[in-house]
Order: sequence, then C-alpha cells, then structure tokens
Amino acid sequence: MALRFEEAVAQVTAPGQPYELCDLQVGGQVYRAFRHAPPSLREVFASARARGDETFLVYEDEQWSFAGVMDSVDALAATFVDRYGVTRGDRVAIAMRNYPEWVVSFAAALSVGAVAVSLNAWWTADELDYALEDSGSTVLVADPSRAERATAAAGRLGVRTVVVRSEGGSVPQGSDRYEDVVVPGASMPEVEVAPDDDATILYTSGTTGRPKGAVSTHRAVIQALMAFSCRAAVERVRTAGEPDATVGPANPLVFILIVPLFHVTGSVPVLLSCFAGGLRLVMMVKWDPERALELIERERVTTFVGVPTQSWDLLESPRFAEFDTSSLVSVGGGGAPAPPELVRRVEAGFRRGRPNIGYGMTETNAYGPGHSGDDYVSHPTSTGRVVPIMEIEVRDPEGRAVAVGEPGEIWFRGPNLIRGYWGKQEETAQTIVDGWLRTGDLGRLDAEGYVYVEDRAKDMVLRGGENVYCAEVEAALYEHPAVYEAAVFGVPHERLGEEVAAVVVLRPGATVGEEEIRDHVGVRLAAFKIPALVVLTVDPLPRNAAGKVLKRELRDSVVSG
Repeated sequence: MALRFEEAVAQVTAPGQPYELCDLQVGGQVYRAFRHAPPSLREVFASARARGDETFLVYEDEQWSFAGVMDSVDALAATFVDRYGVTRGDRVAIAMRNYPEWVVSFAAALSVGAVAVSLNAWWTADELDYALEDSGSTVLVADPSRAERATAAAGRLGVRTVVVRSEGGSVPQGSDRYEDVVVPGASMPEVEVAPDDDATILYTSGTTGRPKGAVSTHRAVIQALMAFSCRAAVERVRTAGEPDATVGPANPLVFILIVPLFHVTGSVPVLLSCFAGGLRLVMMVKWDPERALELIERERVTTFVGVPTQSWDLLESPRFAEFDTSSLVSVGGGGAPAPPELVRRVEAGFRRGRPNIGYGMTETNAYGPGHSGDDYVSHPTSTGRVVPIMEIEVRDPEGRAVAVGEPGEIWFRGPNLIRGYWGKQEETAQTIVDGWLRTGDLGRLDAEGYVYVEDRAKDMVLRGGENVYCAEVEAALYEHPAVYEAAVFGVPHERLGEEVAAVVVLRPGATVGEEEIRDHVGVRLAAFKIPALVVLTVDPLPRNAAGKVLKRELRDSVVSG
C-alpha cells in the first residue's frame, strides 16, 4: 500500500475534508468528533429523497425506490403524530422480521423525534411484555406473528399496535391494520429534532437475568455511522490505484442484509449506511447460504456484513461454485471472533472479495476497531484499529492503564457511545465511568494500535453473533421444581463459534429428562438461548474457596466428554 494507516487517516480527517475532526463537548466530556455531522437522523433520512426512483430496497420480488420508501416514511410518520399522538421523546417499538416496513417504521419514528425501540423478533411473549413495559412504548409496529405474541402485553399496557403485512387476514383484537390507518400521500410532520435527543433503544441481554435498554442519542448514532464511512474512505485512499480494489459506476456498492435489523449491526453500519450513501440494500427473509449466493449473483452484491458463521456457511455451501460471486469486494462483519482459518478461506475463496472484521458493541453503536484486506491477512488474530473519534485503553482491575502489549480489560471512549441504559442508573454507572465504556472484554493493544480480544470478562456465551448471558438462562432453569442448582456456559461449536451448555444439579429424588429441561427454558426465553447440551447430575457443582462456581472446569470437563 502506498500510504500507512496513520497517513491515510490524517489525510481523510484533515481540515476542509468531509471527515474533518473537531473537539466536541457532550455531557461534560470533550471528545474528538466529526465536524460536519448532520444534526439528527431526520436529515440523514431526508437526504435519501434526492435519489428519486433509484432502487433502494430489494425484498424477494419487490423493489422499493428511495422515493417510494420516503413516501411511506412520510405517511407512517403522519399516522404516528396525527392518529396516535406520538410526540418528541415518545417510544415507538418495532417487532418484526426483516421486512421493508421495518425500515419504514424506524425512519418514520426517528424523523418525528420519537425513540425507536428495536425488539428482538425471536423473543417470547414474556420477553416482549418486559421490553414494552420497561421502555414505556406507546405504539408498536409489528408483523402478524409478533403482534399476536404481544397482544396480551399491548392490552395490559395500553400500547397501540399497527400490524404490517396482514395480507387481508385478521389482526389481533385492538390492533390496527397498516393499510387502514396509513394514508398514502400524507406529508412528513414538521418536528425539530436535536443532536442530544434520544434516538434508539436496543436491548442487550443483562447479567442479572433481564435485558437492558441501551439508549443512544442522534449524535451518537451519526458519529458511529460517519466513523464507518471514514474508515472506508481511509481504505480507499490506501488502495487507490490497485486493480479490483474499489467499486465504481460499473460496480456500485450494494449491501446484502443477512443480520437482523433489531441488532445494532443491521441497523447502523448496514441500513443507515445505505440510507446515507444512497446504496441499494438487498434484504433476505431469513438466512440461507444458497439463497444468499443467488442474490449476490443476481443483484451484484459487493458488501457482505454478517457474523463469522455466515461466512463459513457461504464458503461451505455445496453449491458455492455454481454462482458468480465476483462482485463481492468485502466479506466479513463482526459479532464474534473469526478464526484465522476463516480469514485465509475468505482471502482465497473469492476473486475480489477481501476479508474484514469489526469489533463493536450495542453500547458503541457497532463502531470499534476494525480492519480488512492486507492488514487483516497479516494480523488475522487482531480486530484491527480505529479512526480518531474513538480512544482505546487496556486497564488493570483497578482501572489503571497498562503498558503496551500487557493484558487487561478493554475500555472505549468516544462520541458514539450510548448515553446509558434506560431507567438503570446503577448499571449505567458500572459500565460507563468518566466517559469511558468498560467492555467486559479482556485483551491487549500493540504498538501499532491493533487490538487483540482474548477473552470475555462477562459471563456470556456468544452464539452465532447472539449474546446469551448465562445468568438469564440460569434464572430460567432455577424456576423448574426439579432443579437444585445450575451453571450455564459456552462450549466450542465449529459453525456458531459457541453453543449454550448447562450442567443441572437435580434435587434429591427428582427425575427429569434433558428435553423437559429444554422445553422449560424454551417457554421462557428465545430459542437461541435454549441449552443445546444439558448435563444432568446429582453431584454438587465445583466451587472455589469463595464459593464461586468453577465454570471453566465444568466447560473443560464437558468438552472432553
């Protein structure tokens, strides 16, 4: 490469450039931030109008233009305000699979100053009930399945529900059919939205058994969005002149949506990047590697952002060689560490596609250390480096920065961080300390600024990009009358990275089978949290002198058989 990373960053963020930096005071903290960031996401969405009839969303056989999407955004926004009385700061929840209406609902809520509450589409009725009450949502936009699942909660809480894609069928009592309440041609209400207004609440599993609502302002989301764009600009500068390194008019950027929109990866670096950049977004009904290959060929997809599991699935598909994947220039994502072998496979398996990875969190609006191409190939165990709006330190248990190369907990700082957890001041204070975010991840930082994540301090399983907090699953297990005690942990899985495992100590005289235990958890928690491996025993769990369960010892025992 002609330029070193630091030289390219300096060039892209210099005065007068689109990514020029400045000092910005937020909540008593001074951060490095992008000077030319738009004031709110309302302006980001409005910029899409300039694309007119260009194709924006591709969903199955449907094609939605930028103008068509924005017409729908305007009409739904008017419904929120005029019919349901949504005002600035009110919470509007979204519970559906990846439909175009999810995009419309998200943009409409944010454009009128409401807070978009993204609900996990896999949640049970109990989990939906909790989040609707916790967030204080007044309106829910849902597909038929999730609307039915949330009927009792919506009725109890007085949440007005709009059902999309009911296809002429019945909707739950008390709900409104989208087509009956949204008036085509209605104008976008005039609402002033400020940078420090709350924008999004995304739920992240909690270590105490219930998920926490991570709250971001418009400024935080936009700074993260621009950081992703800045990073891409840095790589364009570094690879300028290299064959097949960039896209152009003959091969425009096209994203494929293979992760849920209720996840921060789906909503910020994928969806909002397409809104801001005027890019086409190809949406999948559900993950299927063969279908993804068909869409990559048909739509000339350039950018594949998912979890490592999905890259593996693509390469391992028995039909991989049948499809033209030469349009791909970037293959990777984040959500879990990628094994070095996958980096090698991606580099060798695509004509132009280069491997990439990002290490972000819900709490950072998905932005964090990342790298791609030659850097990733030469540093396959690292998650990369950051552009200057984010600061990184590795600290010891007392919160003191350690020397370069020394291990410790990774801390982040930047204007892209959440402002806190909804209604949970104590949890916020434990996670965000003097403007710094404690990630709970253990790792190190080298002299070049590369970050290496080596372990997790949090009691969590990372299953195919989904966070499963062990305490939440353990709490569900303890509700079974036959369970005396339980320990939940992750075990290695070739495709998912980790799978959920549980060792369950039964009460004296109790008899219960593994399937009954799984069914018991499945009634209370989403399917991806159900232990795939259940070990039943009458022996006490191993503990240290302080009484803490030795989960590493349990995991090693289970893995070894």
